Amino acid sequence: MSADVLIVGGGPAGSTCGWVLRRAGLDVLVLDTATFPRDKVCAGWITPQVVTELQLDLDEYGSGRTLQAITGFRTGTIGSDRAVETAYGHPVSYGIRRCEFDHYLLQRSRARLELRTPIESLKRDGEGWIVNGRIRSRMLVGAGGHFCPVARWLNGRIRETSAPLVVAQEAEFSIEGDPSYATRPEQPELYFCRDLKGYGWCFRKGQFVNVGLGRLDAHSLPQASREFVDFLKATERIPRAASWRWRGHAYLLQQSPRRLIDDGVVLIGDAAGLAYAESGEGIRPAIESGLLAAATIVDARERYSRAALESYGHRLRARFGGPQRKSVAQFGALGQQLMLATARRLLGVPWFVRSVVLDRWFLHANQAALAT
Repeated sequence: MSADVLIVGGGPAGSTCGWVLRRAGLDVLVLDTATFPRDKVCAGWITPQVVTELQLDLDEYGSGRTLQAITGFRTGTIGSDRAVETAYGHPVSYGIRRCEFDHYLLQRSRARLELRTPIESLKRDGEGWIVNGRIRSRMLVGAGGHFCPVARWLNGRIRETSAPLVVAQEAEFSIEGDPSYATRPEQPELYFCRDLKGYGWCFRKGQFVNVGLGRLDAHSLPQASREFVDFLKATERIPRAASWRWRGHAYLLQQSPRRLIDDGVVLIGDAAGLAYAESGEGIRPAIESGLLAAATIVDARERYSRAALESYGHRLRARFGGPQRKSVAQFGALGQQLMLATARRLLGVPWFVRSVVLDRWFLHANQAALAT
């Protein structure tokens, strides 16, 4: 079996890349260990820029699928009874369920699919690749998330101490017919940890609720998650009797020290460590990296040397910027205390919450969509 481009991973990054490559006339094969629709837990929202980049018809997509318009947010700090409510008066994002969204994008890509197929072997062979001893391709795209085997081939194992790693626990479940959840569908709720090393969310998408918490400190995640759930119950955001089983995952933030390019191979999405540093969101960076990688592959005109693919790195840097800012943990003890105290106060200021936390960090509202 052979293909012009082999994509390992059928999530939003891989399916978007495949979609563009198929429109350019290339033969694309997508491998994934899962079947689709897959059970993918994610807070899950897409901004209008993503809608534009994917050329989504919202009426068509929303027919039979969850598509929750978001017109505001409720923002606060875990442990505080104060919260800022921000109303935009128009949709600034749309809630989706990943099990539906990922399946839709993968089917729409028109790529050939080989699902329930783990990567058992991966090696270079002249100018191309041989995967599992039977699939040949000159161009390989690693889109398999944080644990992508292509990323491991390029980089080895990335240690938590060498890269900014976010760990998260979340759950998504139906609340159909249950009126006891106070979260309004059009207004997701965001609550920051007091040490600012993470935040939790409670987001109602139609008849489903997604609850989760992500942190930069893996060791404290279980305790922080318990405290967050206790807070939601104490403030009557969720019923006191609510319970669920957590799902866990991890991902690297932007500018993590990974090689993203080599002869005949590029990494995209979470495999490249592209989640936004401020919010941890990965959907838009995944989709945009898929678009940029596809454009690079098309421009290479079947000459997939490292030099020919180097423009992908330039495109990523132009889109996502340079090295990350320093985190609170990189300052001295006094500096940390001052920053934390100031930040907590700012999280109670409506202008700051809207202009910085929401518009800049979570929505990236001032960044236009990529041309497709």
